[in-house]
Amino acid sequence: MNLQVKGRNIAVTDALHAYVEEKLVKLGKNLNSASTMEVELFVEKNPSIADNQVAEATIFTKGPVLRAKGASADMYASIDLVESKLGRQVKKYRSKLTSHDSHVRGSIPPDAILQMPEAMEADEEEEGPQIVKLKSFDIKPMSAEEAALQLELIGHDFFVFRNSESNDTSVIYRRRDGNYGLIEPR
Repeated sequence: MNLQVKGRNIAVTDALHAYVEEKLVKLGKNLNSASTMEVELFVEKNPSIADNQVAEATIFTKGPVLRAKGASADMYASIDLVESKLGRQVKKYRSKLTSHDSHVRGSIPPDAILQMPEAMEADEEEEGPQIVKLKSFDIKPMSAEEAALQLELIGHDFFVFRNSESNDTSVIYRRRDGNYGLIEPR
């Protein structure tokens, strides 16, 4: 597995790089050797964020892209959180491949398995995340400022609302820097 470690607002020391390698490269044993992992370590500059040491990891596989983020007051603990989250995702990904493989093997004669085309692998990789929950709600017209207040009250990362000025459906979200972003249709 190829590993890239980057730092933002932090110098990636040899000790940090070695710790990332020790913790996260072992996840690659369960994945294709052509997989790539990118790890970004950064420190949030916002003083109101207590868990300001953040580690984000992304694994690019033949199939889905696996991502995890961990934040704590200590960078090493953040890396441990990412390892735990990614470990669960890799295990789930491998179990899907294994269950799909056993299903395929049960329906195909054993001698045909040796001649199985690589296209079959592509089919199993295209199975991605499924919609498991549907939530409906009434959208009432409000200004972007009111939507920001609602976002704070409900404690979510984003809020969908109907903009009272343009009558379009918009999304307001909390940015990492503590400010808000607004998404509006054209």
